[in-house]
Amino acid sequence: MQKRRVVIVGAGGRDFHNFIVFFKNNPNYEVVAFTFASEQVPAELKVFPPELAGPQYPNGIPIYPESQLEKVIKEKKADLVVLSYSDLSFDYIMDIASRAAACGASFMLLGPKDTMLESKKPVVAVCAVRTGAGKSTVSRKVVRHLWSKGYKVSIVRHPMVYMNPANMVVQEFRTIEDLDRWGVTYEEREEYEPYLEMGLPVFAGVDYTEILKKAEEAGDIVLWDGGNNDWPFFKPDLMITVADATRPGHELHYWPGSVNVRISDVIIINKTVTGGFENSVKVEKNIRKVNPKAIIIWAESRITLEPNKPELIEGKKALVIEDAPTVTHGQASFGAGYLAAIRYGAEVIDPKPIVFEKFPNSDLARTYRIWTHTGPVIPSLGYTEKQKKELEEILNTIDADVIINASPINITRIMKLNKPVIHVRYELVEISEPGVSDILDSWIEKMKSRGKL
Repeated sequence: MQKRRVVIVGAGGRDFHNFIVFFKNNPNYEVVAFTFASEQVPAELKVFPPELAGPQYPNGIPIYPESQLEKVIKEKKADLVVLSYSDLSFDYIMDIASRAAACGASFMLLGPKDTMLESKKPVVAVCAVRTGAGKSTVSRKVVRHLWSKGYKVSIVRHPMVYMNPANMVVQEFRTIEDLDRWGVTYEEREEYEPYLEMGLPVFAGVDYTEILKKAEEAGDIVLWDGGNNDWPFFKPDLMITVADATRPGHELHYWPGSVNVRISDVIIINKTVTGGFENSVKVEKNIRKVNPKAIIIWAESRITLEPNKPELIEGKKALVIEDAPTVTHGQASFGAGYLAAIRYGAEVIDPKPIVFEKFPNSDLARTYRIWTHTGPVIPSLGYTEKQKKELEEILNTIDADVIINASPINITRIMKLNKPVIHVRYELVEISEPGVSDILDSWIEKMKSRGKL
């Protein structure tokens, strides 16, 4: 049988995992290229390295921008296009499928059976319907409760491959200094830093078979902390998905969050106060249509200030920094930082006019042009050294009294800023029963009865 020639459409994460667990040693397929959603593929990611690709690929596998998909299909004589990334509308997916079919290629979406790894240890997975729904607050709540019961928890994060994959096969983070040693992006720092401050090990990288072994050695329970709205790479014993009352309807119309809604044991409708009662009811009705057995919890992300001095914000001209994925491809126009600014009476400065005037060629200006829904906030861009330097310069250039930072990063550790910084923190508070702790207690007893704990 002739091998089918495959192009994997991805974004530097799920795509590499799918290759390693499904395609790498599969005699029926030959992967001829990856494409990346980013228009510009970084130099260090032009090729998936041969040492990871295996003996069938002595030169590695080339990576191209997704905008060149048609050209890649034709030049590589591809038979099959496999979509392997997340947080996509159904329309966008069918656009990719149509582009593939117009070039004569078939289209595939791999499912959980072909991509989930089995763990020797119990796995709790926290996933979402969209980026920015509030996974991190739920994950922290889960960890704290498991801790209180005497269990060691290993955190495994969804991959964020922004450097040569050969250099990050297995990453282990135990201290804040490890973030500097690995040279992580701001997005990675946002995900890892809160756990490290809690004293928890975090594992990530590229080869999740090896990562799982490390996590199993380090903990009694593995917590899968998902990225975007992807489903877990590990088969969960308890799966929790976070929905978002500020974006009703997204739970049924975005890939693969709509899969998470269907297969989860527990679904937390977050931001029910912010989104309002009617939106929260809409979300619950949509969930019940496709997963009537799930336990549903209503909750809110409770905002606090650090330091807890509202007078430092009230009446002040403020720049607001938000978690970048939430206010870009997550399609939220603002986040917790803007809400805190309004609640405590700050005058929010819209940074866009100044960015377009004084930094027209910056990556931040480019981001505003692409994601036109973004409100008067600054996404915490820091994927490259150029972006990190630009963000610091922009924050120091724009006239303001205070910076309100809702990124999970303590930016004063990594930037020299000429304005005071107020950090916005947020934690999950359930407003219905049962709560997360109740569910975890029942789950622990179940794992004990099965001999897994």
